[in-house]
Amino acid sequence: MSEIHKIAVLTSGGDAPGMNAAIRAVVRAGINNGFEVFGVYNGYLGLVEGDIRPLNRGSVTNIINRGGTILGTARLPEFQDMEVTKKGADNLKALGIDALVVIGGDGTYHGALRLTKCGIRCVGLPGTIDNDIACTEITIGFDTAVNTAVECIDKLRDTSNSHQRCSIIEVMGRNCGDIAYAAGIAGGCDLIITSETGYDEKVVMDLVSKAKRQKRRHILIVFTEHITDVSALAQKIKEQTGFDSRATVLGHIQRGGIPTPFDRILATRLGVKAVHELMAGNSGVVIGLQHNEAVAIPIEEAFKMEKNIFRKYAVEINTNASK
Repeated sequence: MSEIHKIAVLTSGGDAPGMNAAIRAVVRAGINNGFEVFGVYNGYLGLVEGDIRPLNRGSVTNIINRGGTILGTARLPEFQDMEVTKKGADNLKALGIDALVVIGGDGTYHGALRLTKCGIRCVGLPGTIDNDIACTEITIGFDTAVNTAVECIDKLRDTSNSHQRCSIIEVMGRNCGDIAYAAGIAGGCDLIITSETGYDEKVVMDLVSKAKRQKRRHILIVFTEHITDVSALAQKIKEQTGFDSRATVLGHIQRGGIPTPFDRILATRLGVKAVHELMAGNSGVVIGLQHNEAVAIPIEEAFKMEKNIFRKYAVEINTNASK
C-alpha cells in the first residue's frame, strides 16, 4: 500500500455536538504526523462538487467548544449511485488526497464503504446524537443531546408540579430510543415509550388515571419521535382522565449547543485514533468506543452489530408504571 501524504475530513448527515472537536483532532493529529490536511465542505455534496480546501492548525483554533460543524453538512441521496461516488473520489485524487476521515452516522458509513471501492482509503467516526451506531457504546453528540433533554425535563417537572399536570416530552432518535431511555432515566420520568418498547395507549391512560386517584402533582412521560401525535395524546388524556396535560416536542434543539466535556474528549480520542489507523495502513474501518477503548471495526462488520445499553434499565420503570 502506498504511503499517505494528504488526508481530508468531512462531516455528513445530521450535525452533532462534538463534530468540531473531532475535526480538530483529525487536523492536528494529521499535521503532527506530517500530513497535509484538507476539509471537505458540506459533506458528500461538497465532495462531489469539489468544495475541498486546505486546513491548518489555525483553521481549527477555538472550535472544540462549538456546536454544529464548521465544515457544514448536507444530505445527498444521489451519493448511493456509484457513478456519483466515483466523481467524489476523482475530486480527491485530482488533489492528490490519499485518504478520507468521514464523521457521521450509518448513511455516512455506507458512503465511506463505496469510496473505498473507488480506491480512497476511508475511516469513519460515529457522529450522531441518536446513538444508533452499534459498533460504539457512545456516539459523538449523544451525551450533549441527553443533557439538553434532561435539562428540559427538569424544567418541565417544575411547572408540571406547580400546575398538577402531565407533561409529555418528545425527543429525537428515529428508530433508536437511546435518547429517550437515557433522558427518561436521568430525568426521573414515569414512563418511557420508544419504537423498541412498543406503544399501548391504555398503559398511558391507566398510569395517568392512577395518578389522578392518588392526587399526584405531576406525571412525566417521554416518547421517541414518530411514535404518536403527542399533542393529540395530551388532549385525549385531559379529556378522558381530567388530568391537565401538555406536550412538548424538543426537536432540533437537541442537536445544537455547546458540546459537553465528555463529547469533546470522546471526539478527540476517536479523531486521533482515525489518523493512527490510516498511518497503520488500515482502511474501510470505523472507530468506536468499546470498554472505554477506541477500537477499529471493519465497516461491513459494524453494520451487522447490535447493542442494548439503556433498555434494560428502562424496563423496570415501565413495568412499575403499569402497576
